Order: sequence, then C-alpha cells, then structure tokens
Amino acid sequence: MTLPASALPFGNRLPSADDRQIANQLRQILAAHKAGEAHLQVSDPATKKPVDITLTPAMSDLFLELLRYIGSGDAVTLLPIQQMLTTQQAADLLNVSRPYLIKLIEKGDIPHSMVGRHRRLKAEDVFAYKSARDNARAEALDELIADSADLY
Repeated sequence: MTLPASALPFGNRLPSADDRQIANQLRQILAAHKAGEAHLQVSDPATKKPVDITLTPAMSDLFLELLRYIGSGDAVTLLPIQQMLTTQQAADLLNVSRPYLIKLIEKGDIPHSMVGRHRRLKAEDVFAYKSARDNARAEALDELIADSADLY
C-alpha cells in the first residue's frame, strides 16, 4: 500500500541496524513481563525527570508484534481501522489485483462508498473480508488434510 512518506514510521525506508537492535532489546524487556502489566520508566525530554508508564497486556501485545517486525528488519505501516482506502490500497492489502477487487465490490462482498466517481473502502471492512477469507481457506485446508488422511 502506498502512503505518503510522512505517514510511514521509517520515512519509507527499512529499519536501520540500530533500529532493529533497539526494537529487539525492548521486545525482550516487554516479553519478560508478558504475563501481566509491564511497568516502564522513561525520561521525559522536557523535564529530564523519569516518568513511570504502565502498559496493559493488550498494549504490550501490540508493541511486541510491532517490535518483532521492526527487529526482523521489516518496514511497518500502521493503518487506523476507520481509514478510508482507495481500491488500489485495498487490493494491495488483500494481495489481489485491482480489477479482482472491483469484482468483489460489485458482487457486494466488500462494502464501499463513492467519493465523486471513486470507490473508497473502510480499512475495517477490508480487514473483515480478509479475516473471513483466511478462515474459509483454513477450513478448506483442514478438510483437504482430513480427506487425505482418510486415503491412507
């Protein structure tokens, strides 16, 4: 998906070696507190005083996933769930062609709205479709595995 460089966390570049090292260090610290809330102490740049921060388990999980990708050297883009996407952005997220996505929209598989002459899709709807598609694929694969096990 193409977003302006200013919207990308690493300015449209891969994380540096230092970024990866810091991400892995922080991930190890958060992982050590995975069972409960993580308590961090950071320096406030304005006051130079330490500030205590408590991360809930859900927030820790989110940061752990983000840090895992950065630590592996992958570029990461955050996408608000209410973000409106172009058809090309949605197609990129689903890893399908834009014409195929248009067919899904026309069949009513993914809701959309019109902005002038252009279709726009909520990221939430695209992710819901992707999740349903992935679940259907997993079920089909499980059936194939069960059928192949019956043959032996």
